[in-house]
Amino acid sequence: MNKAPSLLRGVLKYAGQYALGLLCLLLVDFLELFIPQLTGEITDGLTGSGFTGSMLLRDVLLIVGIATVVVVMRLGWRVLIFGASRRVERDLRETLYDHLTTLDNRFFQHNKTGDLMAYFTNDMEAVRMAVGPAILTTFDGVVLTLLVLFRMIFFVDLKLTLLAMIPLLVILFGGSRYGQAMGRRYGCKQEVFAKLSDRVQESVSGIRVVKAFVQEAAEMESFDQANRDARAANLKVVRLRSVILPLLDGLIGLSVALTLLYGGYLVLSGAITLGAFVAFNTYVTTLVWPMMAAGESITLLSQGAASWKRIKRLLSQKAEIADDGFTDPAIASCGGDIQIRDLHFRYDKDLPEVFSGFSAEIPAGSTVGILGRTGCGKSTLVSLLARLYNVEPGQITIGGKDIRAIPIGVLRESLAVVPQENLLFSDTIQTNIAFATRTLDKAPSQTRSKPRLLLRKGEAAEQWVEQEMSQRESENDRLWGDLDRVTEAAKAADIHENITGFPKGYATVVGERGVTLSGGQKQRTAIARALMKDAEILILDDALSAVDTDTEASILSALSALRKGKTTILIAHRISTVQSADRIFFLEDGVCAEQGNHQTLLKLGGRYARLYQQQQLELQLQAEKEALHAAE
Repeated sequence: MNKAPSLLRGVLKYAGQYALGLLCLLLVDFLELFIPQLTGEITDGLTGSGFTGSMLLRDVLLIVGIATVVVVMRLGWRVLIFGASRRVERDLRETLYDHLTTLDNRFFQHNKTGDLMAYFTNDMEAVRMAVGPAILTTFDGVVLTLLVLFRMIFFVDLKLTLLAMIPLLVILFGGSRYGQAMGRRYGCKQEVFAKLSDRVQESVSGIRVVKAFVQEAAEMESFDQANRDARAANLKVVRLRSVILPLLDGLIGLSVALTLLYGGYLVLSGAITLGAFVAFNTYVTTLVWPMMAAGESITLLSQGAASWKRIKRLLSQKAEIADDGFTDPAIASCGGDIQIRDLHFRYDKDLPEVFSGFSAEIPAGSTVGILGRTGCGKSTLVSLLARLYNVEPGQITIGGKDIRAIPIGVLRESLAVVPQENLLFSDTIQTNIAFATRTLDKAPSQTRSKPRLLLRKGEAAEQWVEQEMSQRESENDRLWGDLDRVTEAAKAADIHENITGFPKGYATVVGERGVTLSGGQKQRTAIARALMKDAEILILDDALSAVDTDTEASILSALSALRKGKTTILIAHRISTVQSADRIFFLEDGVCAEQGNHQTLLKLGGRYARLYQQQQLELQLQAEKEALHAAE
């Protein structure tokens, strides 16, 4: 498995910022110790003799000065430590996202979207709290406790200090057991939250199916069960904290009561002065925060450890499809000719073979069609050519190079694929079409302007969000796509007129997964996106199934003109899609049952010819039905 990154290395990246923040915190703790001492001196001075008004003013001004420096330093450590933890969170989130993009299909088949989203939300938040507030409270608690105890021992009384430390020792030893229990419960809570997130994501994504089959009540019951599980897991965490926090308050109260009793006795017996007793009680009050911080630190560190364990497990996942020992890094490009020799492939060792000896030759610059009944392996072939799954060396070559030898980035750069399920991003149509033309040197994350962090006077938050989103869309359009090229690709895909009919034209923002477009519009937008890439090999995987025959003919005609000298693979169920191809392969039972051009296959009188006659009959019946409706 891949070695997961170390969280410690992520923190040490901002060691300077953490160190400066902790230095500010140390200064705050050190200065705060003088306030109880000055308070005690003022008390002794007021109850004794020889204490003048100027001395009182001096001590008060000194307290005010210390308090002012403390305020500034508090602001400093908040900005530095919390800012560093936010940067660690940002880096870790980018690392996690980058890692997910390297994983292959099998991983995403076994891990649901909602579950993965939990890593980016709750788990990331828990880790940030562990490397920010938890570090702060732990350091502050330890340092402040040591400094306070030092002054209590050497400036007041040793026995009184030991008495006040009893609750602190109980907290110290009980905290480890509490942390272990909290870690287990929080890990369970995160797992349940992931399932709840996935339940919501699936239900929202499939809401049209839910409504179409009138399953709202059943889905509500399913969600309710997941929600109850999440509530139960959260209550386990809350109950534990609800028990611990009152116990802490009780121990702190016990410490105060013991010091009041014994300290009062020492004052009455003359062992210490009243001012020393007042200072000591102020120190005890100061110790309340470290005692409270101990519980909070253990909670945050336990939760962060549980979440980091989940994140590290995900980061340790290894992609099955990757450049390996077969890869030749010297290969910088691959041609358009494809050789498939005796291809054997199955998705899993327990499943039947999809291909059991399939062979085909696709010359560079040719247009080929691939037909076959549902389940014959047409889409699987697309996945294999894009190396979404591995095949044995020697079974597929592209440009004379074994597909396993070609670096994955080089291979996929030479392909443009329009899959059966077309996914459009919730962005402008222009950005969706120009998606494949983005490059790292002009990515918006490196060139876009920074967002305004403050609202203008009288400006609502909604206005700010709308303006920022508008600015992002404008930058996306400017950086991610020459509109002239986008328009040409849209015209070739026969979608230009539809787009210009929208109120905002190419600036129209489509819904999630392109839901605001019809099936045919989504397909044609996806085709335009593939054409923008202008790759050496173009694969249309049943990408014309949602368009009518006239639109199909228009798109095929444009492809013929645009793709001269480049390889085009048309996978379809309709013969009209492939009948103009240079060669057609008819797949059946994992092999090529028939091959040739349209006329050759018709003369052969086999499976292809029978499918052609069947589809022609269906077209004839459809035409007669439409004529009958027109007559009525």
